[in-house]
Amino acid sequence: MVTFAKIGKILIRSYISAFFSYLCTIQSLNIMTIKALFFDIDGTLVSFRTHRIPQSTVRALTLAKAAGTRIYISTGRPVPFITNIGQIEHLVDGYITSNGAYCFVGSETVSCHEMATADVERILRSCDTHRRPAVVVGTRNIAVYRNEPAIDEVFRKGLGLEDFRFAPLEQVMAEPVLQVTPFLNPAQEAGLMAELPLCTSGRWTEAFTDITHRDADKGQGLLAVAAHEHIDLARTMAFGDGGNDISIIRAAGVGVAMGNADEQTQRSADFVTTSVDHDGIRNALLHYGIIGE
Repeated sequence: MVTFAKIGKILIRSYISAFFSYLCTIQSLNIMTIKALFFDIDGTLVSFRTHRIPQSTVRALTLAKAAGTRIYISTGRPVPFITNIGQIEHLVDGYITSNGAYCFVGSETVSCHEMATADVERILRSCDTHRRPAVVVGTRNIAVYRNEPAIDEVFRKGLGLEDFRFAPLEQVMAEPVLQVTPFLNPAQEAGLMAELPLCTSGRWTEAFTDITHRDADKGQGLLAVAAHEHIDLARTMAFGDGGNDISIIRAAGVGVAMGNADEQTQRSADFVTTSVDHDGIRNALLHYGIIGE
């Protein structure tokens, strides 16, 4: 026989269980509150089709910033090449550049990893062997090695750098070198990287790969910036579309791959959104409740 006392005890236990479940849910939501967003540029923020940031992305980032979320750039481009984010530049709190080789917030350097001269020279010898060009990135200037039509086609036209003036190689080699971008295919890259144990590479296009010191990739850049800014990694979210974004997608609390990302990058992500040309960033921020409609 069920008495009122037993019913009361059952109800009390149910209420207590529901209350603790509610507290756990709230705690979980608090832990997952995203405080910082990290964005790749080419193919993520900026469309390869229009060479501009979609208006839906501009509005989404404006809303996120107004809500107190910090915004960071994470790009393979060196600082002088970052010429295509004027639409949202005023919203940016800091930068991971040259695939993590140089990270900064405001005027303060967070981390900087230069390559060994011997490794730079080894890469350039490989370019001689394969008769391919390379771009050499110093801390102040950028040079072209073995200037060929591919430089104009891929860098000047493809990346919107038609007016960029490269420095002489000798001038860049006199500086700390942060990154070398040889125009090698994946097989040539694999052979070269076997000879560069102190380096890592990140490919986001068939045309070339970016080579940096092994302590410099976007994921390690996120770790450095998050530590500098006192941001819990669980509260970070990173967006990308290429092979050089995999490390940061894995390092972030939430990793988001664009719908136009390659298969390996998508497999590395927690969430795959729509493409850059189909409101991908806006849709992901809506999905995670970072912004409202």
